[in-house]
Amino acid sequence: MRKTMVVPLVLTLGGLGATPSPAATPEALALARDAVIVDTHIDAPGQLMSHWAELATDASDREFDYPRARAGGLDVAFMSIYTSPGQDEDDSAWEVANKMIDGVEALVQRHPDKFALLTSPGDVGRLREGGRVLLPLGMENGAPIGEDIGNLGFFFERGVRYITLVHSANNAMGDSSYQRIKRWNGLSPLGRQAVAEMNRLGMMVDVSHLSDETVEDVLELSTVPVVATHSAFRHFTPGLERNISDALARRVAEGGGVIQIPFGNGFIDPASAKDLQGYFTAYDAFLAENARRTEAGEPLLDEAAFDAKWDAEHPHRTVPLDTVLDHIDHGVKLLGIDHVGIGSDFDGVGGNLPTGLKTVADYPNLVAGLQARGYAEADIRKLLGGNLLRVWQAVEAGAQR
Repeated sequence: MRKTMVVPLVLTLGGLGATPSPAATPEALALARDAVIVDTHIDAPGQLMSHWAELATDASDREFDYPRARAGGLDVAFMSIYTSPGQDEDDSAWEVANKMIDGVEALVQRHPDKFALLTSPGDVGRLREGGRVLLPLGMENGAPIGEDIGNLGFFFERGVRYITLVHSANNAMGDSSYQRIKRWNGLSPLGRQAVAEMNRLGMMVDVSHLSDETVEDVLELSTVPVVATHSAFRHFTPGLERNISDALARRVAEGGGVIQIPFGNGFIDPASAKDLQGYFTAYDAFLAENARRTEAGEPLLDEAAFDAKWDAEHPHRTVPLDTVLDHIDHGVKLLGIDHVGIGSDFDGVGGNLPTGLKTVADYPNLVAGLQARGYAEADIRKLLGGNLLRVWQAVEAGAQR
């Protein structure tokens, strides 16, 4: 099963010397390059695992590389250490996660003038000097932890600073928003232990992808703010549990947390969200049919063929950048300016992105849109990264207490 629907990438900008599209005014470009931009979800590690690219130079088949990150003003790019439900089932998640971390470390070691690992928000100012892009780690899916809570400490030592407890399937920690049949009706006993241990370590708990009941359990248990690293608002996509409800978003904000808005069309656009829901429904039927065929001793259906047929029948929709701005507006009105940020999901949605937000060079376009909607400079700085850094600092302080 794919992380999301994947079709060929469509990139808008080149490499070294790349400039944002004309939507970015000089004022927007200046603010983007001066502010601290924090993107909490970029899937570059998975891309490196499938095909290595020297991200210090132009990587035209990717959405994240150093030249475009600097062109767009990106300072802090959380690298997503993603493992799939299949890797959870075959017990390869531990190995895959460690290899992805190895890949990020190798990127930094090869290019210490361009990249640096980041493990504390207090180091941002020092490490970003010289124009380096800082790479903290976020783990998407708690599968690499297995059933040994001590593995949280291991991955914390390796640099992981948030964990999305569950992804697209129920796991040992809790229930997924994508699964119609829940396993735990919230967090599992292991998941409850994990929240407490993450609080103790100073590791952010990420509630993106979790079922509503699982999010509720996290909010009841966590003694520090939590974050949704890449969750749009369900207000715009009724029925898509993967997006956060207004009620749960309010509870995240009341606890001091932040909702980071993704850019993927399947999360922000109602019609694209219906396509995404349809994919998971069809994929569940595909799995059920293959389970039947296995029991009957019949040949299995080909997953690659299933995906290719789905993609051919459901081409990407054209979605304007304003759709992302609408989610930000909604979040600010609902929660206040201190509780909204950005978590793009670049390199994780198969190029299924809005016009004007195709790569990490395009943050100035977002800034221009915020300026056009009347946001003050201080508030734009909060949305771009200040809010997330505040939450991270609070989680660190909680661990110290």
